[in-house]
Amino acid sequence: MKYESHITQSACSAKSIYHVLSNLKSFERVRNMIPQDKIQELEIEEDYVRIKVNGLGQKIGVFIADKEEEKVVKYGVENSPIAVTMWIQMKQVAPQDTRIKVTLDAEIPFMFRMMVEKKLQDGLNQAADMLAQFPYEEWEKGDAV
Repeated sequence: MKYESHITQSACSAKSIYHVLSNLKSFERVRNMIPQDKIQELEIEEDYVRIKVNGLGQKIGVFIADKEEEKVVKYGVENSPIAVTMWIQMKQVAPQDTRIKVTLDAEIPFMFRMMVEKKLQDGLNQAADMLAQFPYEEWEKGDAV
């Protein structure tokens, strides 16, 4: 089942957004935003992030499944109890105006859909809002993490 966020507006170029989102090492910049009491391990590399969350027996990984320069970055998930793919689309409409949309494709069992659909939708919209606020061009200039 596919879920799409609303479209948000970033004051950065699609080039800068793509550059940051297509390198998962960029997540080092937001490591301190993750509640440390919720995770046991966090491993960040250029093409994957693996995290072991309290209460789960195994690491869940996010990896870059596909990308198209300045248009989309698609992420896959490994070791998840459900199949999940997420992609972030970007479309530059002016020099400092790029629109962002987040799409999630998740195989949620029918009996759970009604319980999680609203929360999933709200979470996607929050993710899109957050992504639109990141200082991509500043991060791109300070490439060393």
